[in-house]
Amino acid sequence: MQFLCKEYQDGNPRVRGLVTDTRIHLVPSLNPDGYELAHEAGSELGNWALGHWTEEGFDLFENFPDLASALWAAEERRLVPHQFPNHHIPIPEHYLSEDAAVAVETRAVMAWMDKNPFVLGANLQGGEKLVSFPFDTAQPSPPTPAAAPRPLDYEDEHPELQETPDHAVFRWLAISYASAHLTMTETFRGGCHTQDMTDAMGIVQGAKWHPRAGTMNDFSYLHTNCLELSIYLGCDKFPHESELQQEWENNKESLLTFMEQIHRGIKGVVTDQQGEPIANATIVVGGINHNIRTASGGDYWRILNPGEYRVSARAEGYNPSVKTCHVLYDIGATQCNFVLSRSNWKRIREIMAMNGNRPIRRVVPGRPMTPRERLRLRMRL
Repeated sequence: MQFLCKEYQDGNPRVRGLVTDTRIHLVPSLNPDGYELAHEAGSELGNWALGHWTEEGFDLFENFPDLASALWAAEERRLVPHQFPNHHIPIPEHYLSEDAAVAVETRAVMAWMDKNPFVLGANLQGGEKLVSFPFDTAQPSPPTPAAAPRPLDYEDEHPELQETPDHAVFRWLAISYASAHLTMTETFRGGCHTQDMTDAMGIVQGAKWHPRAGTMNDFSYLHTNCLELSIYLGCDKFPHESELQQEWENNKESLLTFMEQIHRGIKGVVTDQQGEPIANATIVVGGINHNIRTASGGDYWRILNPGEYRVSARAEGYNPSVKTCHVLYDIGATQCNFVLSRSNWKRIREIMAMNGNRPIRRVVPGRPMTPRERLRLRMRL
């Protein structure tokens, strides 16, 4: 925060461009209670996990709704996307009740996400040196038939990795941070506390490294437009004061590069023929089974890797619009605006419902209608 403010005032063109063209939200601590407890206990390996827990005893790392399991169950029943959405999955009602086992901090973050149209996010952590991306939840293996013999090395659980539809985009975002870090890709010595799980790249899918359900990353992806990753800044959760400057230098370029990725892909505004914005319109990218929605001003942002995409905009009561959008390698999102025309299908459905969903009798040209036919037609219309 100090760096952005100082460099902006000093006229740094890169920082000025970033601050001017990007709405940046910074949260110093998601769990100040847990941090205080862990800080008092010290940085020994046996104590750093205290920072996971709130004063009420909730682990914020796994306190969000598990929407991934609900999505996969719906996919198995072939309900997606006609009966179950592939994006903006609603929060279960039981999770929103007052007596639900949900931390105050979790409720606040979910309300914050619903209020702001976030596009890219990162939660910064310590204790490891890598970038983790969704899905963090591992899909359970199908049950073994009772009659089938179990192999000798059988284990009770064999979780399967389930990649997100935006897996390639997540990898790009993760690599953009890890490759700009001064030491994150130097994994020849292994990981901080265990073997290297990143294949010498400094990035890993969460379910492969540490599978868990109910993470903020999975929730952000399935409930909002936001692509969120977990960035583990370094091996020591509580580096000594003399080491802070080097830790900052290790991560400074990565932080800037990561924030700049918000301007990669496509962006635009969805309006009607009178120029009025259409909120909650659905943006569909061909080949990626994960849609997003426009914000209250009809604007949208969609992070995509370089390439050519068939993109459509759809909204209730409007005819869909389709166009081809090109994403270049250079930073700078491609402008793809959509103008939707009103559809008469809504009115047709209303007329059909008034008629008991029976076809309306066609009037034969040249034959005059009887008074009774004319009255019946007027009542139907």
